[in-house]
Amino acid sequence: MPKRLKKTRSAGRFRDKHGRKVRSRIANIEDKQKTKQKCPFCEAENVKRKSKGIWECKKCGKKFASDAYYLE
Repeated sequence: MPKRLKKTRSAGRFRDKHGRKVRSRIANIEDKQKTKQKCPFCEAENVKRKSKGIWECKKCGKKFASDAYYLE
């Protein structure tokens, strides 16, 4: 195991099995989906992803369905 982290961030778990492009795309998507998103109802930055397509706002308490990985 190398001593320092690879550039692939969270997609480093795939090692060399998959290509560099695939790993970088996955890392970008996972970074976006783990950050807090903007709520379409109360406009607060408190929406977190519960599961695929299910989102919940911590401020207004609404649960709603939308895009699978991140809100646009």
